[in-house]
Amino acid sequence: METIIHKSSERGHVDHGWLKATHSFSFGNYHNQDKIHFGKLRVLNDDIVAPSRGFGMHPHQDMEIITIPLSGALKHADNMGNEAVITTGEVQVMSAGTGVLHSEHNASDTEPVNLFQIWIFTDQNGHKPRYGQKFFSPEGRQGKWQLLVSSDGREDSLRIHQNAFISTINSDELAETLYQLKSPGNGVYFMVTEGSVIIEETELGKRDAAGFWSFSEPLKIQFKKLSSLIAIEVPMH
Repeated sequence: METIIHKSSERGHVDHGWLKATHSFSFGNYHNQDKIHFGKLRVLNDDIVAPSRGFGMHPHQDMEIITIPLSGALKHADNMGNEAVITTGEVQVMSAGTGVLHSEHNASDTEPVNLFQIWIFTDQNGHKPRYGQKFFSPEGRQGKWQLLVSSDGREDSLRIHQNAFISTINSDELAETLYQLKSPGNGVYFMVTEGSVIIEETELGKRDAAGFWSFSEPLKIQFKKLSSLIAIEVPMH
């Protein structure tokens, strides 16, 4: 089994005042030759956007873009005609395909919004752009893996154009679980959203991350305290 550990303190940081962003992989002005991507996972940004601020219309192409608000709400608009507010508990998927323009702004005038934005390389260029948004019940991830994103929409998940899967779990102190790859040959990148966990003897705190690949047996995970964990499973080649 191959592993890589990314400590929270080793992420790239940028502070624009209205935007405080932390990058797990090279992005914008942050470049780290050792952190370009993890397999088909290209971006994992941890953004805090000030009230009423955000990004104006800008383009994307041939990328699967997944947005997960952790607190607050995000207002979205695009040139496909979609206008929506994505709240905590919801997940948004935008398949950029042949090209899409979109904007993102904090939907609140008083409270910041904190979100994960994940970019995954598409399986091939030239797909028709597509938008999806869904609320996922907190009960569905309490003590068990809840599938948010998949290649085929299984378990009522949102679909993307890649053999990739995003899952999340909330668990109590000292609970244990396993993570089984959904597609043999994939790797999985874990991010601790809250709390502290041990994955195959690797201890991770809040916002620490670890990637695992070249394994076949399920990964053993122990929760040291009340914790939340996200798993991003992607092809490695």
